[in-house]
Amino acid sequence: MAFASNNPQLTSRALSVLRIVSAYLLIQHGTAKLLGFPHVAYFDGLQVLSLIGFAGILELFGGALLLLGLFTRPVAFMLSGLLAFAYFIGHASKGFVLSPMLNGGESAVLFCFVFLFMAAAGGGAWGIDALRAKK
Repeated sequence: MAFASNNPQLTSRALSVLRIVSAYLLIQHGTAKLLGFPHVAYFDGLQVLSLIGFAGILELFGGALLLLGLFTRPVAFMLSGLLAFAYFIGHASKGFVLSPMLNGGESAVLFCFVFLFMAAAGGGAWGIDALRAKK
């Protein structure tokens, strides 16, 4: 897309929007696990000190840091690993490993690669990291 490549300011802002929306969606996974909102019956009675509970903690607090654009690169890298782990532990065993559509793992794979991209590209113009970089 020639327009975006010729406009680094637009690209940086679009990256910020991707970061903010992705973080918001990930936070919902964490709140569903830890706070019961939105309600997902699978998470009823979830033990916080379990693998899924620990994932919820990382999703909630890592998502909040990403939403703010604070420590974006290391947090995104850690969350990318979390989502790769979630895919292979929670989804790949439910069907053909190379077809996330068949095993319910599409969102885990997509989050994984979006966060891996953010680990490499940063969080964009709108975030605390960008403000700190200006100083």
